[in-house]
Amino acid sequence: MKTKAQKFKNRIFDIIQIGNVHDIPSRAFDIFITVVILASLTGTIMSTYGEFKAYEPLLDAVELITVIIFTLEYILRLYTADFLYPAKGPVMSRLRFVFSVSGIVDLLTFFPFYLPIVFPAGAVAFRVFRVIRIFRLFKINSRYDAFNVILDVINEKKKQIFSSVIMVSILMVASSLCMYSLEHEAQPEVFKNAFSGIWWSASTLLTIGYGDIYPVTVGGRIMAIVISFLGVGMVAIPTGIISAGFVESYTKINKIVFKEEEKPLNFVTSIMTENHPWCGRLVKDLVFPPETVLVVVIRDDEEIVPRGDTKLMPDDVLIFGAKRFEISDGIRLTELTIKDEHDWVGAPIKKLDISRQELIVMIKRRGRIIIPDGDTVIKAGDSLVIYSKHYKKQK
Repeated sequence: MKTKAQKFKNRIFDIIQIGNVHDIPSRAFDIFITVVILASLTGTIMSTYGEFKAYEPLLDAVELITVIIFTLEYILRLYTADFLYPAKGPVMSRLRFVFSVSGIVDLLTFFPFYLPIVFPAGAVAFRVFRVIRIFRLFKINSRYDAFNVILDVINEKKKQIFSSVIMVSILMVASSLCMYSLEHEAQPEVFKNAFSGIWWSASTLLTIGYGDIYPVTVGGRIMAIVISFLGVGMVAIPTGIISAGFVESYTKINKIVFKEEEKPLNFVTSIMTENHPWCGRLVKDLVFPPETVLVVVIRDDEEIVPRGDTKLMPDDVLIFGAKRFEISDGIRLTELTIKDEHDWVGAPIKKLDISRQELIVMIKRRGRIIIPDGDTVIKAGDSLVIYSKHYKKQK
């Protein structure tokens, strides 16, 4: 069991992390930090305008307040880092946070403010780090599908993107060498060596050309035309890869979010009632079906790994793990979550267009278990447990 200090620490962790819609204090903290970040960035931008010189004391006050808030937040995140990395010890979890991308961004948002105290000569240079605060907004945005899709697509297509970048790099070096061979004699001061054309090749392949370096010989201009055409095609490769990844991801998201969500059952949950025969008994005294194990007991939002002397109490949520039949076994048990726009919403089971080899054996609705019959009406948010029978072909 957790002590009061551990519960308090856990609650702080829940609040300062990205909150869900049901946790009002955590969501309020997210909004508060977002407002503080925007206020800090607004003050930084306003301080660059001479027109706001008269408001400099106010902007300095905003800067000081936001830095104090960022400092306190960083201390709290460091304090609760063992909940963020539970597999690591108290020291290693904090080191992991300090050297993580998120930890470094959080540190750089306030630490440069204190550096001029030690190094007064570098006060102006340290102020440039304030722009890093804008990256903290990604932590809030990461909660939404649009941002996650971008990261998922880049992660899934990283090998193809890396290959295309390598191809562009090879073409860039090759074009630089070719242009040196063709233009060195005509422009020795521009194309001095084999790699002096890297800037020209980069601007030609990746943009429409900067214009400060350009070929003057006939051969060089012909080569520039060829390289320009190749550059358009080569740069389009990673763009096409990412675009195709977006289409695939949004197609899957559209099906999951707006239609249905289907997944094989690996775990089964049950809510303990007062009149259940297991209520008040120890886990070691219970007899479970073969190949079934009680994995976790959730009690008052606390996850308990059950031991033999764990006593089951009313309102406990029991999570069982069981061996799942594969399709090759001839039957399949799946859970189908019905979304708002699904065609089955509002229809009784007897009118559903499902195979005769499929049977809806249970409906989970708002924490209740319903054993359905033909007249049971499907509602949005229902989780249907469907039993399917597949006959095997005789060999």
